[in-house]
Amino acid sequence: MEGARKQLEELFEIAIERDATDIHISPEKPPIIRIDGRLTPLTERPSLTPQDTQAVAFALLASEEQKEKFFKDRDLDMSFSYKNKARFRINIYQQLGRISIAMRLIPTKIRSIEELNLPEILHQFTKSSQGFFLVVGPSGHGKSTAMAAMINEINHTHYDHIVTIEDPIEYVFLEDKCIIDQREVGVDVTGFERGLRAAFRQDPDIVMIGEMRDAETVASAVTAAETGHLVFATLHTNTAAQTIDRIIDIFPPHQQGQIRTQLASTMLGILSRRLIPCLKGGMINAVELMIANAAIRSLIREKKIHQIDMVIETSADEGMISLNRSLSNLVKSGIISLDQAEVYSTNISELRMLLLK
Repeated sequence: MEGARKQLEELFEIAIERDATDIHISPEKPPIIRIDGRLTPLTERPSLTPQDTQAVAFALLASEEQKEKFFKDRDLDMSFSYKNKARFRINIYQQLGRISIAMRLIPTKIRSIEELNLPEILHQFTKSSQGFFLVVGPSGHGKSTAMAAMINEINHTHYDHIVTIEDPIEYVFLEDKCIIDQREVGVDVTGFERGLRAAFRQDPDIVMIGEMRDAETVASAVTAAETGHLVFATLHTNTAAQTIDRIIDIFPPHQQGQIRTQLASTMLGILSRRLIPCLKGGMINAVELMIANAAIRSLIREKKIHQIDMVIETSADEGMISLNRSLSNLVKSGIISLDQAEVYSTNISELRMLLLK
């Protein structure tokens, strides 16, 4: 076990030193880290045996309860703090009867909206007294990081009570002006929906939901936004329009009219974020930002979600940003390649038209 702990610490140090985002541990391979979106095997280290990966997994599992849960479910989400240098979001899982581990590095420092090169208009959403704001995008593209930046700005500028419900807890907030209670699913609360219902009795001003996974959680989140709370949440969707459709489709047909009306009245905005490799190394943001103005609210109510993309594209003067506009600007500036832009675009023909202008 001591050898496994030492190996873990060495891998953590390498990941921090090389600014990696992820560590992968699998049998029959050396450890692999992800830098600037690319997987990089640590070929200077030996390949791991199934016994090695199991020993590393057991070094991470702090309690018998966690081990029992892993052996019962064959996978386990958890977080791990390393020497006040970083936190890791970890998934231990079984594949081909053997144990593998994926670890996402979460820096201890919460970066600001400016440091993340996110749109300045996001500051306005942190000043809202109530409503529903979503951060969406593919896995691994900085949804939690963007949301943490907004929550931390509130922490430094308002006197509020913030309750977070996460699985697992990623960024740990240091209280400044706010009271911040962070609840981890499986440790502090049994589930997102139960944590949200309990939050109503905890006098929160702001609720942050790590991920919306089911109709019950979505319904509770929208109700919280309706009843005077500011709600932040993430969802694994690609665009604002797709996000609205996904939320509505979670519900059975007889409830969709009600959730549509609630969304139209509570939605503040949706930020979709992509992290794209730069031509000169490093990663850069491409974003879509939908702001729920009167036109957007009408489209939601009237079941015209397919028209949302057009409103975003034609509302730049209000602060909205289309993903293709963001991508084309990065290509024209020589920051990313056209090939990379096309990988992340949801409408390649429109992107090419923008690049010709």
